[in-house]
Amino acid sequence: MVPSKEVIVGIDMGGTSLRALVVNSHNEILAVEKEPTNVTQKPDALIRDLAAMVEDVVRAAGLRKSQLRAVSIGAPGAVDPEHGMVYHAPNLGWDAVPLGATLGKLLHVPVFAENDVNAGVVGEHALGAGRGAKELVGIFVGTGIGGGIISKGQLYLGSRGAAAEVGHMIVQVDGPLCGCGNHGCIEALASRTAMERDVREAIRGGEKSCVLKLMEERGKDRMTSSIIQRALKKNDPVMRKVVKRAQYYLGMLVASVVNMLDPECVVIGGGIAERLGEYYIAPIRKTAYENFLRRHDAERVKVVCGTLGDNAGALGAVVLARRRLNK
Repeated sequence: MVPSKEVIVGIDMGGTSLRALVVNSHNEILAVEKEPTNVTQKPDALIRDLAAMVEDVVRAAGLRKSQLRAVSIGAPGAVDPEHGMVYHAPNLGWDAVPLGATLGKLLHVPVFAENDVNAGVVGEHALGAGRGAKELVGIFVGTGIGGGIISKGQLYLGSRGAAAEVGHMIVQVDGPLCGCGNHGCIEALASRTAMERDVREAIRGGEKSCVLKLMEERGKDRMTSSIIQRALKKNDPVMRKVVKRAQYYLGMLVASVVNMLDPECVVIGGGIAERLGEYYIAPIRKTAYENFLRRHDAERVKVVCGTLGDNAGALGAVVLARRRLNK
């Protein structure tokens, strides 16, 4: 029997999909719901969908809404966790949306919001690959590249709540244009979006690749992590080259972050890391170690793959909510 008011629903809110988990006081997942994100909706309509999703997942866990203590959301973009405000979420087309207050009125429970990557890093630190580390950096590679910092065991936000935007560290001056408007950001060089751009450019240039055929066969209009994995299994030369280049830049990013912050652990998360595991991480680790300023004991800094997969953000959101509720 689940004690009353011990259940928290965690939501990972992405530009592609919404994932909701019912989590008990022991951080056990009681039910999961997933559905596509309708980014064409206005914010109020999408928030109503979130409310319905919360009610559905609570029912799926065999519980009543009266047993729900809180809802906590990892949302993309610039988020003010104190007020539950999403200031800017380009993937959703949101600007200054009071997510926490609006959803709270619909559900009649406290609703918390945090940046989605920060939530994912907290999840991996509290429950996943970074458990026990006092100093940790998380780097999540997907459509973009995001990061989070744990310092002295706590999420570090910086003076304006904008810390750890590692995806927009410039690693190649005059490099490719990034979505942020700058050139040469790591996101423009090593994200899944950047990799797809490079694959398509190589094919247009006459290089042979099975990637577009794989996408067509599986009805994909984007180069997903599963497509990357399948192309590598087929020893596709273009994919191998593009992945190798992305791994190199990510290794240089890890080296720069470690030279700056000296964490105990760097966790690499996101769909590509989850799919490819050590195949993906090992070259990143090797390049990072070779470029540490302090190399004689480089192995003391663990560079590892995340272990929570798609649940990292929602579980991290639950952990953050519990900490705020217990203050």
